[in-house]
Amino acid sequence: MSTSVAVRPLPVADVASWDIETDVAVVGFGASGACAAIEAAEAGASVTLFEAGSGSGGASALSGGEIYIGGGTDVQRAAGFEDTVEALETYLKMAGGPGADEAKCKLYASESLNHYDWLKSQGVPYKGTYLPGKIMEPDGDDTLIWSGSEEAWPFRDHAKPAPRGHVIQFMGWGGGRKLVDVLEARVRALGVDVRTDAKVTRLIADADHRIVGLVVRINNEALYVKARKGVVLCTGGFCMNQAMLERYAPQALKCSDPIGENDNGSGILMGMGAGGDAIHMDQFFSTCPWIIPESLVKGIFVNSVGNRFINEDCYHGRVSRTMLDQPGDKVYLLVDNEIFARPIDLARIEIAAVGETWEEVEAELGMASGTLAKTVETFNHYAAKGEDPVFHKHPSWLKPLTEGPFAALELNFKDSYFSFFTLGGLNTLPTGEVLDPGGVVVPGLFAAGRAACGLPRWGAGYSSGMSLADCTFFGRMAGRQAASQ
Repeated sequence: MSTSVAVRPLPVADVASWDIETDVAVVGFGASGACAAIEAAEAGASVTLFEAGSGSGGASALSGGEIYIGGGTDVQRAAGFEDTVEALETYLKMAGGPGADEAKCKLYASESLNHYDWLKSQGVPYKGTYLPGKIMEPDGDDTLIWSGSEEAWPFRDHAKPAPRGHVIQFMGWGGGRKLVDVLEARVRALGVDVRTDAKVTRLIADADHRIVGLVVRINNEALYVKARKGVVLCTGGFCMNQAMLERYAPQALKCSDPIGENDNGSGILMGMGAGGDAIHMDQFFSTCPWIIPESLVKGIFVNSVGNRFINEDCYHGRVSRTMLDQPGDKVYLLVDNEIFARPIDLARIEIAAVGETWEEVEAELGMASGTLAKTVETFNHYAAKGEDPVFHKHPSWLKPLTEGPFAALELNFKDSYFSFFTLGGLNTLPTGEVLDPGGVVVPGLFAAGRAACGLPRWGAGYSSGMSLADCTFFGRMAGRQAASQ
């Protein structure tokens, strides 16, 4: 399924007989699908889980295994941080942007500590140590990191900052695979019927438009699955569907590296075909890992006409996503000799210009005289006083760029590593029930993870760990609600 066209359900009258029967059918074996299956099975429902690939994984397994959790966890307290449910809720609402789902933010904030306990009860290990600084993921197996814009303006003015990125105990980057393995073990221990190499192609609806099953291809044969209580779509986003990106999120096409496995939007299209409303489909997360080494955060970004556009101490994804809104096809990170360091190779960031003065750098970049140089002059004037009245960068990251030689590092949207995934998806209640455009529940249909539009729904507000927080917690809610039907 590679188009952007919604797929209408098959009428149940066209099903001669059922090949598989279950209470709850879960589609997709990433973290959201696993959590949905666990909750449904623990509620006493029979559960069949279908995965198009040959095993569990999805985008969750490609992640760092970091989950955004707050409100005063044991690790936060041990590290000396006071966090509250209220501060977490406020931050989540701000991070959700203009269209934040307040009900989901409130529920997740109030249940965050319980969710953390639930994860540990499933066997997810946490070392319990805190790692300070601006990092992408821990190089070791530490737990707690700063993973968002909590200390940056405007967030710090409304919610007391605290680190909330809780990373699974795993040496180095890429703990998401271990997280999914832990959840898979629990799924199988509960007796869930797992079918891999099973591509779901269509939902099945009765005459009242209730979703009662699905069509799945296994061994190149179409099988009809009856889901007595409901179908839960946990199929991921659409970052790997060119047609859907062109239709819904064309700006994401500036980015070079989609993060996904089978994120082709199939579940979203099936949900839309069943009457579900897809919202915030233009929104996506993107980042280029420019903050390594962290001395570069003391530099300033300018666009192709020499203007600064954000406080650089924000979360790297917020900064990177804002880059894509700038004119032209590249931006520049300005640094002086004191803070200069080579970015990591992964970022694919090159030196675009070097000069003994900022006027020389400006000229080498081909910018109009007095543009970039004036931007730096203004920044330096205030930074020398520990101020940034234009973009409110935190004083701890302010340093006048006065020690030559000077350089402009180029982040090119086409050639640099701008990874991305989509944030828009089916509109759901906190229970996972899919809503139609009028806000009415589509009976029998549930969604979670990036197939749904959850907590993270604004690229400029994303924080690391929000997707795994959203898909694990609201995957649980969807599975529990489906089993209760």
